Amino acid sequence: MSKLPTPKPWISAIHAYVPGKSSGADGRPLIKLSANENPLGTSPAALAARQHAADPARYPDPDSKALRAALGALHGIDPARIVMGTGSDELLNLAAQAYAGLGDEVIYVRYGFSVYDIAARRCGATPIVAPDADYGSDVDALLALVTPNTRVVFIANPNNPTGSFLPSGEVARLHAALPSDVLLVLDQAYGEYVAPQDDDGALALAAAHDNVLVTRTFSKIYGLAGERIGWATGAAPLVDALNRIRGPFNISNTGQAMALAALADQAFVEASRLHNAAERARFVTAVEALANHGLRPLPSQANFVLIEFSGKLTAEAAYLGLMERGTITRWLPGQGLPQALRITIGTAKQMDDIARALAEMAEAAK
Repeated sequence: MSKLPTPKPWISAIHAYVPGKSSGADGRPLIKLSANENPLGTSPAALAARQHAADPARYPDPDSKALRAALGALHGIDPARIVMGTGSDELLNLAAQAYAGLGDEVIYVRYGFSVYDIAARRCGATPIVAPDADYGSDVDALLALVTPNTRVVFIANPNNPTGSFLPSGEVARLHAALPSDVLLVLDQAYGEYVAPQDDDGALALAAAHDNVLVTRTFSKIYGLAGERIGWATGAAPLVDALNRIRGPFNISNTGQAMALAALADQAFVEASRLHNAAERARFVTAVEALANHGLRPLPSQANFVLIEFSGKLTAEAAYLGLMERGTITRWLPGQGLPQALRITIGTAKQMDDIARALAEMAEAAK
């Protein structure tokens, strides 16, 4: 019997990423609040730019020069210290690939973004999971796990799927205590949703130190999830390493044009942030009113809220009940959170409908 190609054992150990669903088991389309997409859609300026993108028969600019220049101008970063990715997911994987391998360790916090485990295993490194602090990142727990084999530490801030947030002092304390040869990756996929006065200082750390990489995305507040555009910034050697192994021509002509226009429309970004803050606060208040039924919304700085269920109404029952009512949310048993639902902040009506449905289901489950 002939032999077949066999994946490396560390590849076989990967559990593939499972995205948020958009339809029910019967294929019925549902209101999708499972993937943290922008309920306001996409900037009209970005939509208009799509019509004027470069000829699709031609390869895009491989270096996304205009887009990197615009990002640099907006954030005060030298464009040479910016690298583009096919979503920030590509950059997270490349960071692990460039700096870790067999025998090395990659640390992330329990209930962190599931791509970190994939990124570590994909390059043959050993994932090390730090204990959480009430679903959030615990700096001391992370530091306690650092060994001579540690090569990369991943922190999502705000964290997905919990919404927790490390303030700037804690981020700085974590970085200061790490060995200089350990890469700290600060994943800011939801960074634009944080109020400016609460900035965690990640971009400043990346500008000042050689072992900090910050990743961001156009998929969330910019409403360009379908275009797959991410970016990262760090010291020149970090950017050079990622450029060596990223996909060539990784941002399409259309993507570059739409992202440029989206960056120029900061009014849309601010409107999205303010909408999210207002509706998140209203929704949290409504769920807090159900505390006697065992529902607890966790503090969130992102565009979603994670609700813990500890009463008669279970997270699974709430997930199925909301689906029957026409809305898909994110139940997370695969990430060790069978007791929780992650719910994207949608429109005012959508959030009112969900809060009402949760109250009805909780009362019926008494």
